[in-house]
Amino acid sequence: MVATDTVQLTDRQRSVRDAVGDICDEFDAAYWREHDAEGEYPHDFVNALAEEGWLGVLLPEEYGGKGYSTEEAVAMMYTIARSGAGFSGAQTVHAAIYNSAPLVNYGSEELKSDLLPRVASGDAWIQCFSLTEPKAGSESTAIETEAVRDGDEYVINGEKLWTSRIDVSDYLVLAARTTPREEVEKKTEGVSLFLVDIERGHEAGSLDLEEIDKTASGVVSSFRVTYDDLRVPADRLIGVEDEGFYQVLDGLNEERLVIAAETVGLGELAVEKGVDYANEREVFGRAIGQNQAIQHPLAAGHARLQAAKQFTFAAAKRTGDEDRKAVGAWANTAKYLAAEAAFEAADAAVQTHGGRGIDRAYDVERYLREARLTRLVPVTQELALNYLGENVLGLPRSY
Repeated sequence: MVATDTVQLTDRQRSVRDAVGDICDEFDAAYWREHDAEGEYPHDFVNALAEEGWLGVLLPEEYGGKGYSTEEAVAMMYTIARSGAGFSGAQTVHAAIYNSAPLVNYGSEELKSDLLPRVASGDAWIQCFSLTEPKAGSESTAIETEAVRDGDEYVINGEKLWTSRIDVSDYLVLAARTTPREEVEKKTEGVSLFLVDIERGHEAGSLDLEEIDKTASGVVSSFRVTYDDLRVPADRLIGVEDEGFYQVLDGLNEERLVIAAETVGLGELAVEKGVDYANEREVFGRAIGQNQAIQHPLAAGHARLQAAKQFTFAAAKRTGDEDRKAVGAWANTAKYLAAEAAFEAADAAVQTHGGRGIDRAYDVERYLREARLTRLVPVTQELALNYLGENVLGLPRSY
């Protein structure tokens, strides 16, 4: 086994790693391979985490959560990915953990008291955030889905893309314009967040789902969603009307650090698979791992991953810094480094396997698909570099 215990963890991080690792040990490589191939959500895995309260890792203790911080979340999600679940396995619970953040920070006390304890216990899932739109893409302020006040309700109409896990969620957080873009001084104004009861939306005939036939992260389904006169009670507005975009930004950097940790876990998994195969496979009378053409790409992948890992875990300790721009720099750097390292590592693992690299039975083809995805989500590598160029290097804004 490749030694990757290179980061000094706190006592609490070690406790999280061990507890979550024990759960992950119950789900082997075959479990994830089969669920990915079938496009099946891993209910057993997620339920096992929920039963131990891990979906409430970031929720305050007063609402039944564990009350932990980004440091512990990084350890938790890294452990899940590294266990064999990969990036997609971590993504099956990632949203359940982070979609509650707007409610914690901005929701009414009545809403928090009712819903958050159920989220912490796993009895209610907020697995879905509906933001991206076909025309807006990464330009989130350009969304056109609108929410119009009608008495004690909002009526929502619009179309969203890449809305994931709506098929396994009880609620979703929806971003919509409550003031048209042309009527606000800043393009970041006029967006609001809403908590949507998915079952109620289906019963009213206001949700139309079209599943996207994608090639990565098979255990998580994604959809094009059309909202047709969806009525949402006014008390399900999260926070202050027209300030939803700022609510989305709050906590975004911390989430990117967790994404980076998941990505590092995936990359280490790929390197280990490559090393194991390189030691076992013999050609021309010797193990292929004896050849530098095999050794060097795997060694380089390992080195890059350990650098990204060190940066990610170190940055997680600094998320309480009041300088949010600095936290943003750490988060975007970690995300960029981790995605580049994981992709190179997964590619090396596939190449090491030769023709077997595209055989599902060896898993590395899945790791490569997932590693490629990490260069696109939650933001592209180019957007991460844009942030660094403008906010760290002091270069002119490019967009």
